[in-house]
Amino acid sequence: QVQLVESGGGLVQAGASLRLSCVASGRPISNYAVAWFRQAPGKERQFVSTLSWRGSTYYENSVKGRFTISRDAATNTVYLQMNLLKPEDTAIYYCGAEEYGGGYDMERRYNYWGRGTQVTVTS
Repeated sequence: QVQLVESGGGLVQAGASLRLSCVASGRPISNYAVAWFRQAPGKERQFVSTLSWRGSTYYENSVKGRFTISRDAATNTVYLQMNLLKPEDTAIYYCGAEEYGGGYDMERRYNYWGRGTQVTVTS
């Protein structure tokens, strides 16, 4: 099975950029759909973006044009490049994986999860 570790979060001002990493071990990440979800305090976990194992991408409406998901097979990593960050992007960001997944926005599709990385955006 695959293990996932997120990193790259931090405290930034509105308008800044961050790049989150989801590093996989145990299995090639190219065999998996990988999604990013986020959870703000007091709220449910929310879909952000997904990359299917075939390479298709899908974004939640509020991040379209600002966030980009990508995969690097050489480093077994999926990235989430986040530009033009807003205070409402503040959350813990989690990556999840589904083997040979089609890339869906439903949390229950993903069997494997990392522990998350905190993103805080100040105004």
